[in-house]
Amino acid sequence: MSKQVTPYKDAQGSKKEQVEQMFDTISGNYDGLNRVISLGSDVKWRKKVVRMIAEGEPKSILDIATGTGDLALQFSKKIPQAKVVGLDLSEGMLSVARKKATGASLNVSFVKGDSEALPFEDNSFDAITVSFGIRNFENLEKGLSEILRVLAPKGKFIILETSVPTRFPWKQGYYMYTKGIMPVIGKLFSKDKVAYKYLSESASVFPFGEKLNNILRKIGFIEVENKPQTLGVATIYTATK
Repeated sequence: MSKQVTPYKDAQGSKKEQVEQMFDTISGNYDGLNRVISLGSDVKWRKKVVRMIAEGEPKSILDIATGTGDLALQFSKKIPQAKVVGLDLSEGMLSVARKKATGASLNVSFVKGDSEALPFEDNSFDAITVSFGIRNFENLEKGLSEILRVLAPKGKFIILETSVPTRFPWKQGYYMYTKGIMPVIGKLFSKDKVAYKYLSESASVFPFGEKLNNILRKIGFIEVENKPQTLGVATIYTATK
C-alpha cells in the first residue's frame, strides 16, 4: 500500500478528521474549481459513469463521497425509478448538495456518514459508486470491504478516480500540471491554501490501474476491470459482487 498523505501535515487528528475539515472549508467553491482544474473533463467522466450504472437498471444506488451531489443528482434524473442515497463525511459539502436538490422532485437523499462504517444493512444497494473520493479513505481496504458488504449480489461497483499517465509526454505534462499549476489555481480561488496541494499529492501516490484492480480482487470483488480516461489522467474501475 502506498504511503498515507494527509491534508494538514503538522495538524492533530486522523486523516479522516482532516479530510472532513478540508472539504467543509472548500465546499462553497468546490464545483467551480473542479471544472477549472479538470478543464471540464470531470463532467464527461461522470456522464459516462451514469450511463454505465443506468444499463443495469438498478432500483437502489449509493454514491459514496458524494461531495456536492453532482453524481447522485444525475443518477436520480437519469434513473428516476431508483432510490438514490448520497453519503459524505463533510456536512459542508452535503449542505451544497441539498441546496441543489431543493425544489426538484427527485428520489434522492443525502446523509452524513463514514465510508469505513457504512450505516446500511448487508446487500442494500444494487449499485455503488465512488467518484474522486476513494483516495481520501483512511483505510482503503476497510472501506472497500464495507462497500462489498452493502452491495447486493451481482451488484455493480464503479470507481472514478484520478490516475497518472504512463506514457511520454503525457506523464511529464501531468506532473508539471498537478504539481505546478493546480496548487496555484487552488490558492487563488480557495480559502484553504493547502487543500489542492493535498488533492494533487494524494492522487500522485494512490494505487491505480492494475494495482487497484488487485486490491479490489483481494477484498472479494469479481469481474474487475479498469478503463483509463483522457490519456490516463483518470480511470473508471468496474467490479461486481
